[in-house]
Amino acid sequence: MGIHSPGDDSSPATILLVDDDRDVLLTAELVLKDGRKNIHALTNPSDMPALLEQHHVNVVLLDMNFTRGFTAGDEGFYWLHKIKELSPRTQIIMATAYGEIDLAVEAIKQGAADFLVKPWDNEKLVSTVDACLKLGLSGFQDKKQTPTQQAIDEKLESQFSEIIGNSAAMQQVFDLVDKVASTDASVLIRGENGTGKDLIARAIHRKSNRHQFPLVSVDLGAISENLFESEMFGHKKGAFTDARQDRAGRFEAANGGTLFLDEIGNLSLTLQAKLLGALESRAVSRVGSDTAVPVDIRLICATNMEQEKLQDESHFRRDLLYRINTVEICLPPLRQRTEDIPLLASHYIKLYAKKYNKPEINLSKTEISRLQDYSWPGNVRELQHAIERAVIIAENARIEFRDILVGRRTNFDNSPELNIAKLEQQTIEKAIKQYSGNLTQVAKALGMGRTTLYRKMEKYGISD
Repeated sequence: MGIHSPGDDSSPATILLVDDDRDVLLTAELVLKDGRKNIHALTNPSDMPALLEQHHVNVVLLDMNFTRGFTAGDEGFYWLHKIKELSPRTQIIMATAYGEIDLAVEAIKQGAADFLVKPWDNEKLVSTVDACLKLGLSGFQDKKQTPTQQAIDEKLESQFSEIIGNSAAMQQVFDLVDKVASTDASVLIRGENGTGKDLIARAIHRKSNRHQFPLVSVDLGAISENLFESEMFGHKKGAFTDARQDRAGRFEAANGGTLFLDEIGNLSLTLQAKLLGALESRAVSRVGSDTAVPVDIRLICATNMEQEKLQDESHFRRDLLYRINTVEICLPPLRQRTEDIPLLASHYIKLYAKKYNKPEINLSKTEISRLQDYSWPGNVRELQHAIERAVIIAENARIEFRDILVGRRTNFDNSPELNIAKLEQQTIEKAIKQYSGNLTQVAKALGMGRTTLYRKMEKYGISD
């Protein structure tokens, strides 16, 4: 098998396709096969190291998810780093059926040359692979950006612009982020749902010395008790019924970078003990293995649990709390920083007016004042989705107050509901009715993940 070298157009390039879907592999192989490329296809990423040792591979098209039901991309990130370690000059294109910008951001940050969303256009597949071949052979891979990389950089900047606030409370948060980011101190971010804890975690990682390595986010509230060890520590092939191949856990995927554990207050005391053991030893053992794998991670955790409950050992282990909150950052709810509402509203109006091709839209001072009088139990996330919905239905250059707070009880109602839990239940019920039981749309409208929505529906006894 020839190796494609600069200036030698007669030698075929070597392309490696890695995807657990055989149909995807067959399609990609047929599209890319043109007599000038040697194509290898693997359904198991664990077979890659041996192949990379035997052949010089110019481009790898790598799926981001191999375990059915998981869409976080951590497996793809793990193998991305493995490829870079074994074959630094190989260009890597990440592929996923879930076109989430966060995955693209992380893939580009971690060294991927480009990114494809499945199902891809055949011409796009060919042009992307050819562009990455030229990029790798040109010797300028550290100096040039693909169009995808440029778009990702722009999106990355806009994402972090959403951490908005001129209030004294938010300035204190920003100052603390700046001070702690360059250290390896463990950080606990506390705040109500919708206050932006994940954005603060990403800001800390971006400003840290580990920013070139992965930020691996884990929603602990979405991991069941029996899958915790496999998800966090990985497993060996055959360790249990569905363990069809070796799989790295979230700790290994975050090696060198940052591990962000969201909803840590949802962990049972039993799982807290297992997590504590890994944090104390800085090593993990995959399920089915007795070998400890050292991990180097920076830990950031987040919770909406109140301080009193966190310090109650019947709910949360004190030794784990000491381990995770070297520095604690408390995000204020939106009702405690109402002076930031005009800035936030203006930002989201501009963002969604551009997204939905609407003309310049304004809010009057009276309407802004009324927004500041509303309590915003869902915080910034609720405001964001309320503004998006209002922009979508706006018929002219003005957004009406009633369009933003449609379906919500305000301080102007005759008999407002003051109990937050009851208000949340009513809001979910109204959203389910409004979207005819389409829970994907309901979750988006409410600004929460589907898993969180299911948990709240079960809590309140709501059926769709």
